[in-house]
Amino acid sequence: MKTLQQILKEKQHQETISIAPENTVYDALKLMAEKHIGALAVIKSDKLVGIFSERDYARDVALKGKAAETTLIEEIMTTNLISCQATDLVDSALSTMSDKRIRHMPVMEDGNMIGMLSIGDLVKATIEYQAESIEQLESYIRS
Repeated sequence: MKTLQQILKEKQHQETISIAPENTVYDALKLMAEKHIGALAVIKSDKLVGIFSERDYARDVALKGKAAETTLIEEIMTTNLISCQATDLVDSALSTMSDKRIRHMPVMEDGNMIGMLSIGDLVKATIEYQAESIEQLESYIRS
């Protein structure tokens, strides 16, 4: 099974897409739509300080009648962060995300964020790993 660092290297968007906490929710939603992603790292002074996701918007802006154009990211971002290490294996990270009911998780190395993975990224990697295992077993049986 692959490490999270290996998965990050295979991703289409290898750069970490982020936003500053003083930006508006509208700015974040626009960036997420442009990049076709569901969450952003919130970075201040080169440090990860939070995550802003579609879920944050739905629960803390839309349902509370706030305006996306005037609400700041820092007012609603998730700050109780759950992260993983670059050397962690896919199954471990997938288990953590499932247990904690989160869809996006920052990947850390030496205290710095090196990327973000979604639960979809990890499910895709798991399916690929299982397909490879099945192919190897079938090949072994045939020989």
